[in-house]
Amino acid sequence: MSLWHWIVLACGIAFATKWLGYAIPARFLQNPRMTHIAAYMTVALLAALTVINTFAQGDSLALDARLAALLVAAVALWLRAPFLLVVVLGRPAQRCCGGWGIEAAGLRAICRFGLLTALYAVL
Repeated sequence: MSLWHWIVLACGIAFATKWLGYAIPARFLQNPRMTHIAAYMTVALLAALTVINTFAQGDSLALDARLAALLVAAVALWLRAPFLLVVVLGRPAQRCCGGWGIEAAGLRAICRFGLLTALYAVL
């Protein structure tokens, strides 16, 4: 099968899945257990996507500057920073750690001067 056959098949499966969602009786969807499952499933899928995008590099695991960006974003969210600031702070943290590979100078700056001082130096 060619690539277009696979794309059309994936579109058909997506359409069928969405159509089956409408075919489910409302009494099943209004069950409190289903609401909890849907809420937990959303959080679990988002967490899995974040972990895969942070630690995966091809077929292997990698600890690189994406981890620093994720940690900075997590701290910013914990401090209840606005979402735009959370996104903007990730890039300087990544640059501080050397782009896509952790450099010793970036880690030394974070350890010696603290993360905020290192970010201020990058900006």
